[in-house]
Amino acid sequence: MPSASKLEKKEAYHQRLCDYLNTYERAFVVGADNVGSKQMSDIRAALRPETIILMGKNTMMKRSIRLYCEETGNDQWAPLLDELVGNVGLIFTKGDLAQVKAEIAKYKVGAPARVGLVAPNDVTIPSGSTGMDPSQTSFFQALAIATKINKGTIEIVADVHLIKTGDKVGASEAALLGKLGIKPFKYGLEVVKVFENGSLFEPAVLEITDEDMQASVGAALANVAALSLAANYPTLASIPHSVINGYKNVLAIAVETDYSFPLAEKVKAYLADPSAFAVAAAPAAGGSAAAPAAAAAPEPEEEEEEDMGFSLFD
Repeated sequence: MPSASKLEKKEAYHQRLCDYLNTYERAFVVGADNVGSKQMSDIRAALRPETIILMGKNTMMKRSIRLYCEETGNDQWAPLLDELVGNVGLIFTKGDLAQVKAEIAKYKVGAPARVGLVAPNDVTIPSGSTGMDPSQTSFFQALAIATKINKGTIEIVADVHLIKTGDKVGASEAALLGKLGIKPFKYGLEVVKVFENGSLFEPAVLEITDEDMQASVGAALANVAALSLAANYPTLASIPHSVINGYKNVLAIAVETDYSFPLAEKVKAYLADPSAFAVAAAPAAGGSAAAPAAAAAPEPEEEEEEDMGFSLFD
């Protein structure tokens, strides 16, 4: 049976976590593998006062969240239960999620490659001088790395892709990186999941910009319009295209027949005398000299409509 002091600590931890669940509506689930105490302290200081980091045993965090949901009847935090696996913690925040995530990413420190460690990223040794004396050439030969002697030092001939993501670091690779003074891996708090108002989603969602959203909506509208036109089924997305296509057809008929309407007159005039079009286009190519004249004497509204009709036909 736990001692009285341990029970008090557990109760204090439970109360603290429940207070955070009542106070905040947004949180991150973060992985804390290979994060040192000094690094954690720096992150805490940088995120205060709007953001709080809470670490602890997974069993204690799950117990507190379950009790909170049962006692309050509020199940919005329940999705976190399945994510509390491994060396993870919770970051509660009132700030902007994207900004807090960016601030967390700043505090990553380099670490040497240790034997047996699973590489979180690819490791490439650049070509060039290593600063090592020629007596250690055999070390590179054992790793099948092409080298040459230049000015009394070993020089790597070409870039070497030493370790791939997900591979375990071997003794030879770790020794080589150590000799070269390379710290290939960076460790810090890694955002695993993002929680907001009862919803749990991937951190990649925070990278989506307004431009990305506009591009996605534009692509979707283009697909809807194309499908509607192909199926001859009018929709809000296809109606502007249908109107323009219809106008082009009517204009084409007017050009080929004696039938005419005001917006087709200018088109017919240009077709009858193409040199008039060249004369009309010359002032537009004149640059700044034509701009004051156009500003001083704006064309009538009817003329603007005629230009619009011609440009659609063209």
